[in-house]
Amino acid sequence: MKILLAPDKFKGSIDSITLCKLIQKEIAASYPDAEVESYPMADGGDGYSSIIKHYFGTKDAQALTVDPLMRQIKASYQISQDGSAAYIEMAAASGLALLADNERNPMKTSSYGTGLVILDAIKRGAKEIYLGIGGSATNDGGIGMADALGYIFLDKNGDPLEPCGENLSSITEIVMPETDLLEDIHFTVAYDVNNPFFGLDGAAHVYAPQKGANAAQVDELDEGLKSLDAVFMKYFGRSVEVAPGAGAAGGMGGGCDVFLGARLVPGIDYLIESVSLDDKIAAADIIITGEGRLDEQSFQGKVIGKLVDQARKHGTKLYAICGETAMNIKDLNALGVDRFVALSEFSGSSAESIANPEKFLSFAVKKIL
Repeated sequence: MKILLAPDKFKGSIDSITLCKLIQKEIAASYPDAEVESYPMADGGDGYSSIIKHYFGTKDAQALTVDPLMRQIKASYQISQDGSAAYIEMAAASGLALLADNERNPMKTSSYGTGLVILDAIKRGAKEIYLGIGGSATNDGGIGMADALGYIFLDKNGDPLEPCGENLSSITEIVMPETDLLEDIHFTVAYDVNNPFFGLDGAAHVYAPQKGANAAQVDELDEGLKSLDAVFMKYFGRSVEVAPGAGAAGGMGGGCDVFLGARLVPGIDYLIESVSLDDKIAAADIIITGEGRLDEQSFQGKVIGKLVDQARKHGTKLYAICGETAMNIKDLNALGVDRFVALSEFSGSSAESIANPEKFLSFAVKKIL
């Protein structure tokens, strides 16, 4: 029997590389004749950089930058051995995990720190920059990142604005960078969700509440992104309202499209192509994937949703091990998950399965196989 392991991280609990090692160890103990291959996954969000290093042998780099509330920090990213390519995770400088719960406020947070990391990579000589944009604390449409790279945003009086969510609706003019800093730099942006830039299914309505926004602020942020899109039409001659990936990371996808001229790709697609995972899925009998919390969003551009499509194409069985879920097995079967088990079944609580996932993986592996 050929088993392919391709889980995402369990967010806030365990990374996908460690998860693969533990699952493979449990399979070897109970099913020594099974042939197992591990391909830890990431969709462009938290953990993207470590996965890039795992597959491509990149080296660590650090940039002096700021967090989403503009406090000075150092952020790590990856550079290719020859220095020509940089792999940056937005969450490293602009991530929700950098803030305490009571600091979450997408009206005030900014992607400026991610722009500083990009600037650091350019100064080191990188010409190809790959940016993973999941896990953000921001809803600023990428204006913070753009501000760090030389763009200036003005209000109706011609005064410069702080690049954060609450000022989106006040932008009436964009001043282009004075230098040709971005010339000849090629950007690829890996996104993890496929929501539109604004609207009821857009960045603000779907994701701003988990970043700390109340109902009134969600409406204000949504109007801000709509207003920004109108300014894009004025200065760049195009809208990103429904561009694939535009609503990812609080509109960062749309901002990268316009300000960087970036190519936007689903993060999982980029990784599958890079490691030729499709061929591995075709040759396997079973693929075991998973993530921390399985819900409807897991099937909309994230790892599990993409692997379900790949498994169906090749007639490969797909099993999922996750931390927890509110979905029932009948609905999961209909979506393409053949078997499913949650660590919370054995731990008794979500908190315990998050804190100590390794204690319950043995039970999960035995049950699912």
